Amino acid sequence: MSQPTHLHFRSRGVRFDVTISGVKPGKKSPEIVIIYDGECDFCAECVKWVLKKVTATALPFQTADLSKYRVTYERCSKEVVAIINGKVFGGASAVAKLLRASGYKNLATLLTLSGALGRMGYSWVAAHRNSAVIRLAHFLLRNLNRKTRAD
Repeated sequence: MSQPTHLHFRSRGVRFDVTISGVKPGKKSPEIVIIYDGECDFCAECVKWVLKKVTATALPFQTADLSKYRVTYERCSKEVVAIINGKVFGGASAVAKLLRASGYKNLATLLTLSGALGRMGYSWVAAHRNSAVIRLAHFLLRNLNRKTRAD
């Protein structure tokens, strides 16, 4: 239970004393920046999906001022980077953080707890963007994004 808040103010010479109780302070939304491969259709579609769930700035690494975010071109060419409240995450860790921010806490926890397996899965997807499996995932995600836009 939150502590009561006491406010005192004057308006037109009249003093008002107000007590507000039972109100919890709202959580501040995290500041999120996503740096992704702007030339990868699957990556771009994943970012569109995330942006439907959270407020974030999404930047293709090819055109972003990476020094502003303390990340390198080399790193961003190999993995998605999420900067959340100034803290930098990459690859599977970035995906887990973005899933959590998007409201998918159980999936984020599963990915985090999978450890090396999750990192290997992320690396496989990154290395096989043109495979039939990833093209199918891209197709499904694109249609999901379109469906969500139409709702």
